Amino acid sequence: MKRHDLGRRGEALAAAHLEARGWEVIDRNYRAGPLEIDLVARRDDVVAFVEVKTRSTATGGGPLDPIRRGKRRGVAGAARRWIYEKGRPGTIYRFDAIGVRVRGGEAEIEHIPDAWRPG
Repeated sequence: MKRHDLGRRGEALAAAHLEARGWEVIDRNYRAGPLEIDLVARRDDVVAFVEVKTRSTATGGGPLDPIRRGKRRGVAGAARRWIYEKGRPGTIYRFDAIGVRVRGGEAEIEHIPDAWRPG
């Protein structure tokens, strides 16, 4: 499977995972210039900006390992733009991470709520 296809599959699995837990995915692949947020999800008064990382092998570490400082800054920048355009007063915003490991027809999903704080 091509890397792009694997990433899209991981994002679809992550969205389904969130929806099964009562979240509404309100934006996918939101772009603010070169910055991107994979998923934006809402449940009650919480909006989560979700970075999704997908892997098909165990090499190169776990699926959440690539979410380093630069990536977190980029997601936070896009989130600021999203809030400016679409935010609502009284909303709690947070940054979540979802790691998806696809092996054959099976997928393991690890969701880390409030995975980091911008700073």
